[in-house]
Amino acid sequence: MSENKNPGRGWNGKGYYIALILCAAAIGITSYVYHQNTAAEEEVLLRETEAIPVGTMAREEDIPVIATQPQPTQISQPTTPETTTQPTEKTGMKVQHPVSGQEIFGYSMEALSYNETTRDWRVHNGVDFGAEEGTPVCAAADGTVYAAYEDDAMGSTVVIRHEGGYTTTYSSLQEELAVSAGDTVSAGQTIGYAGSTALLETTMGSHVHFSVTHQNMPVDPAEFLSLGE
Repeated sequence: MSENKNPGRGWNGKGYYIALILCAAAIGITSYVYHQNTAAEEEVLLRETEAIPVGTMAREEDIPVIATQPQPTQISQPTTPETTTQPTEKTGMKVQHPVSGQEIFGYSMEALSYNETTRDWRVHNGVDFGAEEGTPVCAAADGTVYAAYEDDAMGSTVVIRHEGGYTTTYSSLQEELAVSAGDTVSAGQTIGYAGSTALLETTMGSHVHFSVTHQNMPVDPAEFLSLGE
């Protein structure tokens, strides 16, 4: 019986093993290159870290943070023209004090003053006259009642407009007022009664908060009252 040998069959078997060997070699070379690159990168990083001088690395306490406590803010004091805050010319108006009583808190629009009720520093646009509950409060000059209402902060309030651009305001009155908006009043006429309705000035007890404006600018009430002298 004659042998039938296929020369290509042996070669194919050898080719399979050769390919397997080449794949294994490729994997080994790739792994070697990868590890070499990783080692090189680690060495570069180590050198860069060692090159940084000691003490220059940021510490947690060196990082700036936003202050949790508010910083004091400078308060600019309001200023008003001298011609409106200090009237000196006589107007011929009959002017008188709005209530009989001692001044217990003065006018202060150019400097902050301490408010015992609110426990803070603020400007004070009028003069407070201490007076017993129910003491009559009068119009300081002839004029027309512009408003008579309950103010959320200053209590029962009457506002009167006078000639020459003056306006007087009477606050902390008793709830029952003696005039209404639109009424014409004369100097000395009762417009209300001293009370303690001003929530911003409760520590003062019964009193009258009296303020004045000229051309809508605050005026020291003492200067206004001096016009009738």
